Formats: sequence, structure tokens, C-alpha cells
Amino acid sequence: MRGRLKALVSFLLASQMLIMTVYAKPDWPSDTGIQAEAGIVMDVDSGAVLFGQNIHSTYPPASITKILTALVVLENSSPEEMVTFSKNAVYNVESDSGNKLNVTEGDQLSVEECLYSLLLNSCNQAGNALAEHVAGTMEEFVAMMNKKTEELGCQESHFDNPSGLNGDTQYVSAYDMALIAREAYSNKKLVEISSALSHTVSPMINNPEGLTIYNEHRLVKTTDPDSEFYFPSAVAGKTGYLIKAGNTLVTYAEQDGRRLVSVILKGSPRQYFVDGKNLLQFGYSSFENIPVTGNETSYISGEESININGTDYSPSELSLEKDRVITLPKGSEFSHADKTLVTELPSQSPAGAVALIQYSYNERNVGQAYLIAEGKVLPSVEESDKESLEESTKEPETNSDSEKTKTARGKGFLGVIAVVGIVLVLAAGGTVLFMYRKKTEAREYALRREERRRRLREEGNSEAFEKILNERRNIKKK
Repeated sequence: MRGRLKALVSFLLASQMLIMTVYAKPDWPSDTGIQAEAGIVMDVDSGAVLFGQNIHSTYPPASITKILTALVVLENSSPEEMVTFSKNAVYNVESDSGNKLNVTEGDQLSVEECLYSLLLNSCNQAGNALAEHVAGTMEEFVAMMNKKTEELGCQESHFDNPSGLNGDTQYVSAYDMALIAREAYSNKKLVEISSALSHTVSPMINNPEGLTIYNEHRLVKTTDPDSEFYFPSAVAGKTGYLIKAGNTLVTYAEQDGRRLVSVILKGSPRQYFVDGKNLLQFGYSSFENIPVTGNETSYISGEESININGTDYSPSELSLEKDRVITLPKGSEFSHADKTLVTELPSQSPAGAVALIQYSYNERNVGQAYLIAEGKVLPSVEESDKESLEESTKEPETNSDSEKTKTARGKGFLGVIAVVGIVLVLAAGGTVLFMYRKKTEAREYALRREERRRRLREEGNSEAFEKILNERRNIKKK
């Protein structure tokens, strides 16, 4: 009797291990942290938030504002255009903010040289001059900055000036700053300028022999492997500091074909570089990107047509947006991600887009890909629809102590207990493996059938599904 009990226990343990191996879905990693008040690390290619702390709280941005300024300038001017420093550009700064280029009224530099001065050594006068050059006045340029943030889906930021100096209504959240940085570091020219370790600026009135300026971002410029700031994957970024803002930092990194950006707000001296580095290391060590093409087969394979906004498409007419990825915890599979088909599209969708597949993992957005129908005209989208989509894709607060993480783990634990209980009952009947397989197949078939019925019902085709079921039942009876 004892021998049989031991054999049964061993069998049940082995079965449990097998079930957990097959069905386990890795938890979302959370084994990191920062000392700054707020921070985030985001995958540039998927847009997934890998870790966040107070990511929707707002703070003064300080000079990381200049990343947005540089992006707007590059999108609305050419690098070779000449910029003239006006009296307003030189002196419309706070009295203790300095003049790092020692520029004076009448100096001229190219847009490119002003951008080097803006991004490498944070020259406020260069920001003012660029703003006037692009928009005519700083006020008009600031309007362009805020319009750009709206286009990027930012809802928790507002800018008062192009330099990042104190403003009554100048603030940003870590999440919005990551959206801005994600767009900025997709601009090759901006990366080229921001990644330079030094640059020699042309002669000016007070610098007749020119002036060499140097990058101030320690993660980007440090080459000593023994330094706490050594992080060779760091490519570019921007520092910031104000008494009200504390230390702020944006870092863009590239490693093994993946691009990440980290943001630190309200940090402390020296530690804010370590915080930024730790977030990037966490992002690279705990996650991986999986391509959508080659893994996603829904909607683009098979023979069953799909109805989108009143139009039927066969799978052969649809294709996936190229080069899209989703970001998942290492050890996960593409099938672990949940997906939602969005048919109300934002106005800036790609040409031919008819729907958007949004992917999530444990209620976190991990990427998306458009469904493209060649030759199809994109229907107009009301602004309210756009706002609705932006709200649905907004990331929740994420940290290691979140209630959602605790709830997810609790559900996973209860699920394991339930499975073990089922195995015990089946084992007592002597037909464990056979019955388990049968029930699993039946359950999966029922789930697929119900999901298909739900989707067809939403599309107004529930009658078609019932017709198919009846035809199959009649065939079996014959």
C-alpha cells in the first residue's frame, strides 16, 4: 500500500511539474528600483514600459526640455541654415543661468552648430535663437512644442520655453518624456549630434578662434570600465538641473539590436546617473523583443473573411505592418501575449491601415502592429476617437509593490491549486492522462468556439457562425 501511495505521489508531482512547465507564463519582472522620485525605462521599438515609478506624476523638466526643442527644430529647418542671435535670444534668460558659449547680439552660427551647443553643453541662448529662427518668436515656437507633444499622445506635459528654465506651467511626466525621447531618438540627425563627445563651434565675436564644447552626459562619455558611470550601450541623452526640478536625465541606449530609453525625474547628484543606468541594465537583462511578422497569423491567413467597419477583407488582402515587435519577459512566447483588434484608428495611421492589433501581457501594453490593406482608403477619424485610443493605450503606474502584480500572482497560485486538484481526482479514477488530454482538448475547442462566436457577434455575424455549427452537426449525423 505504501509503495502504491509513493508511486501515486511521485506521479502527481511529476504531472504538476509538467503542467506548470507547459502552461506557466512568466511574471513581469520587477527586481529593480531607483532612488529618484520618478523614472521609467521604455522600449523604443515597441513602446512597452518595462519599469516605471510615479510615471504619471508631473515635475519640472529642466534642460531635458532641449530634446523636444531639438526635435521641433530638425523637423522645421535645415542644419545648414544660419541663425542670428538677437538681443532677446541672448538676454531673455534667468540672471544666474549663465552663457556657456559667451554669445552676444549679432553672432551667427548654423542650425547644426546651435544644436550641438544646445544638446552637448546645454546653452540656453542657443535654444532661444533656434526658436526665433524657426518660428519668428519664442512664443510661437513654444506653441509648436506643445502641439508636437499632443501629436505624440502626451497628456501630462506642458512647456513654457525652449530651454527648460523655470516656467509657471512647465512640467512633464516620466511617461510623456519617454514618448518625446522615443520620437526624438528615432531622428538620426538628433542621435548623431547628441552622441558626439565634443564639437568645435565656429568663431564668434567673443570667441574669434572658435570654441570646443563637450558632452555633459556621464553615461555617454565615460570610458573607464571601473567607473560606476560606465555603460557602453549608452549612445546619447541629456542632463538637466534646477533647484525645483532636482537632477533630471534622459538616456538613449542601443544593445543587441534593441533600443531603450530611460528617464529620471527629481533625482539627486551622481545617483541620478546610476538610476538611469540601472533601469537600462534591467531592460536589457530581463526582456526581449519578438517580431510580429512570422508569429502573428490571425487575420492574414486562412480563408475566412474579416469584417472591419462594414468592409469585408479576405486574409490575402491584408498584411502586417513591417518591422514591428512586442517586448516580453525573457522566457515568454509570442502566444503568451493577449491581443485586441482596434478598428477606430488615429488620424496619423499609415497609408492603407484598416485596423490595429494591440498586444498586452499581464495588462501591460507591449506593442502593436497595423493591418494594411493595399489600395484601401483610410476612413476619417474624429478627434474624440483619437483621444479614446490614446486613453486606452496609456500605461498604468508600475512598480514592484503594485496591487496588480500581487493580484496576478494570487490568481496564478490559485490556478495551480485548481489544476493539482483536478489531477488528484482523475488519478483516483485510474485514467489521469487520458481524461486530462480529452478534457483539455474539449476546453480549448470550446474556448476557440466561444471566442469565434464572440468576435462574429461583435461584427454582427453570429447567425453565420450558428449556421456553420448546424452544417457540421448534420454532417456528423449522416
